Amino acid sequence: MMDIHQILEKLPHRYPILLVDRVLEIEPGKRIKALKNVSINEPYFVGHFPHRPVMPGVLMLEALAQAAALLSFSDDTLRSSKNSVIYFVGIDGARFKRPVEPGDQLILEVEVDRIKSGIHKFKARAKVGDALACEAQLMCTMRSIA
Repeated sequence: MMDIHQILEKLPHRYPILLVDRVLEIEPGKRIKALKNVSINEPYFVGHFPHRPVMPGVLMLEALAQAAALLSFSDDTLRSSKNSVIYFVGIDGARFKRPVEPGDQLILEVEVDRIKSGIHKFKARAKVGDALACEAQLMCTMRSIA
């Protein structure tokens, strides 16, 4: 498990783009299960959509990518630092199955598919309860920043 303070130590993201509230389970180098509490106070609900608030699909993918980054940093061979960042390099097969609304708890499940030539490929899905909300294959890489 990992609380918000530990997440803030590992990810460079901050409000309003930090989209992981807690890590529920983690098997370093294999899989992670994390949580995003979806609140009516999220800034994107002002415009998406005022008459029927729905979490944007791209933000569900971003939440999954942040969970994937936390999983990557759980591997002893990788360390987060102020001089490196994990970037998205690809998204394949993204499908949205259910709207995510205020009051939902979005469960983020990410598994390592493979790591080759510095590219990390993940199988990712987001659920509300037992209902699949979003799924995709994510590809990320770590880069040094100046």
